[in-house]
Amino acid sequence: MKNVWIVCGPTASGKTSFAIQLAQVRKAEILSSDSRQIYKELVIGVARPEPAELAAVPHHFIGTVSIEEEYTVGRFAREAREWIEIYFQTHDDLVICGGTGLYLKALLEGVDRMPVPEEIRLEVQEMLDREGLYFLTQKLREADPDLFETIELTNPRRVQRALEWVLAGKPEKKTPDWPPIWNVQKLAPDVSRDILYDRINLRVDQMMEKGLWEEAQSLFPFRHLNALKTVGYQELFEAISGLITKEKAVELIKQHTRNYAKRQLTWFRKEEGIRWVKPEDQAAILGELSFSQGS
Repeated sequence: MKNVWIVCGPTASGKTSFAIQLAQVRKAEILSSDSRQIYKELVIGVARPEPAELAAVPHHFIGTVSIEEEYTVGRFAREAREWIEIYFQTHDDLVICGGTGLYLKALLEGVDRMPVPEEIRLEVQEMLDREGLYFLTQKLREADPDLFETIELTNPRRVQRALEWVLAGKPEKKTPDWPPIWNVQKLAPDVSRDILYDRINLRVDQMMEKGLWEEAQSLFPFRHLNALKTVGYQELFEAISGLITKEKAVELIKQHTRNYAKRQLTWFRKEEGIRWVKPEDQAAILGELSFSQGS
């Protein structure tokens, strides 16, 4: 049986480092299930792994799609599944790393949303035009609190599509050959919320030092694209437009990222079968898994 090691959890929890070490001891490669790192034009603002990290272990589904393409959770599930089937012809272990809970769920369970009736699409669009994004997020929260926890609430398109699906009665179909016959093990770095928030604040400062402001400026002409309606870019676009100061934008990025991390924590804490690993226990876990690899 093929082994799939899921490294999940909130942003800035240390998933990348843990996943790389795990892949090394299991002689595996890494498939990213991050809905933002998939875009080739987004680097600093999505915390893409550093070149040295990408070189340490082969990574896949990072920087492979243009921001001008429409990329959906259904497309990810189909393309990732096809890639995995080929990969497992020559490998026994795979590490999947990412904090996008919906992507992981779709890949493991094969959920594929069916088309939503046009009248519901129009209804939600009218709500967005008339009442604004915040109104839509609250409607989604009331209708499906669990789904609400998985959505990036600053992205109007994702909120809109999620609400459409809920109002349509959550139509779905499961691909017949799902779930796949894999031995799935889920691991998540267990970091206290205070430390996690401190890491987020520090990471945003480091992103700015690395050139996030300049990256946002280069992407400003494309700010209307759905891929860029996300934390880290939208705030800086407002600053570039003169609506807020750069300092205020950085403050908002930290706040919105902390909010997103809190929702991710809520989502993954509800998931069954996740082994939460404290930082001080990671070496022992990796040693245990390395031993089982060699046995």
